[in-house]
Amino acid sequence: MIHSFIFSEGKLVSRDLEIEALRLVHGDKGLVLWVDLENPTDEEIKTVLEGVFAFHPLAIEDCMTPSPLPKIEDYDDYLFMVTHAVDFTRTDKFATTELDLFLGKEFLVTFHRTPLRSVATALERVTKSTARGPDRLAHTLLDHLVDNYQPVMDELRAELEELEESILSRDSRQKTLVNEILHVRRDFARLRTIVRPQRDVIDRLARGDSKFIRPVLLPYFRDLRDNLARLEDTAMGYHERLMMAFDIFLNKAAFEANEGIKFLTALTAVTLPAVMVGGWYGMNFENIPELKSPHGYLYASAFTVVSTLVMVVYLKKKKWF
Repeated sequence: MIHSFIFSEGKLVSRDLEIEALRLVHGDKGLVLWVDLENPTDEEIKTVLEGVFAFHPLAIEDCMTPSPLPKIEDYDDYLFMVTHAVDFTRTDKFATTELDLFLGKEFLVTFHRTPLRSVATALERVTKSTARGPDRLAHTLLDHLVDNYQPVMDELRAELEELEESILSRDSRQKTLVNEILHVRRDFARLRTIVRPQRDVIDRLARGDSKFIRPVLLPYFRDLRDNLARLEDTAMGYHERLMMAFDIFLNKAAFEANEGIKFLTALTAVTLPAVMVGGWYGMNFENIPELKSPHGYLYASAFTVVSTLVMVVYLKKKKWF
C-alpha cells in the first residue's frame, strides 16, 4: 500500500497521488514529499523505490530483507536508516517491527511491513500542524518510535516485579518460574540489542555529520539520543535485577533441596535405633543370653524407645527438624 503526502511551505497540500504525479512532485524543488510504503507488493517496491526515487539496490535489498539490528548508511542524495519500532500486533511477547527511512533534501520515504503506531501518530500530527522539511518529519517519526518503547518498559517491569514476588513466595512453582524467567530474560536481551545500535544511529544524526539534518534540529536529535540512553540504562538495570532474582531462585531451590535431604537424613537417624535392635536380635543364633531373659522383650523395647527419643532430642537441638 502506497501513501503519499505533499507539503508546501510546511502545510499539507495533497496526498495519495498517482505514480506519474509522484515523479513530477519529486522533481519539484519547492515541495516536500513523504511516501509511506506499508506492506507493499514487489511491484510497488520496484515502481516507487526503483522507478521514482532510483535508490541504491543494496538499500532496497535491505528493505526487503529484515535486518536484525538498526543501522545507517550514507549515499550521495539521501540517508538510509534501519530502525526498529515496538510491534503492538503481538501481545504474547516483546517484539519489534523494522522501519526503514530514506531521508533526502526534499523527500522522506518510509518502508514497513506491518502497521506502526509511530507512523500513524506522526501522520496525524503533521496533518494537523506544519511540517518544516523532511528532517523534521524524520524526527517526528523517530520521536514517536522512541516514546512507544516506554509502555513496553513498563510492561517488562511489571513482569519482573511479578517474578520477584513469585520467587520469594512460599508456593513458588519451579518449572513455570524457570520458563517465565527465561522468557523475560530473552525480552530484555532483545531490547538491549535493539536500543544500543538505535542509539548509535541517532547519535550520528545528533552530531551534525549529515548534510540532510539542519543545524536547528540537532538539539532535538540529541534529546532523542538521551532518551534512548535512558532506555538502555533502564533496560540494563532491569536485566541486572532479573539476574539477581534468578540467583535468588537458584539459591532457594538449592536450600529447599538441602532441606529435603536433611529431613530424610533425620528420618533415617531417628529409625536407626529400632533398625539396629531389630537387626541385632533378629539374628539366628541360639546363644544370645538376652533372648532367654523373661523380661528381654521389655528391655529391648525400652532401649529402642529411649534411644529413639534421645536421637530426636539431639536432632532438634541441631535444628534438623
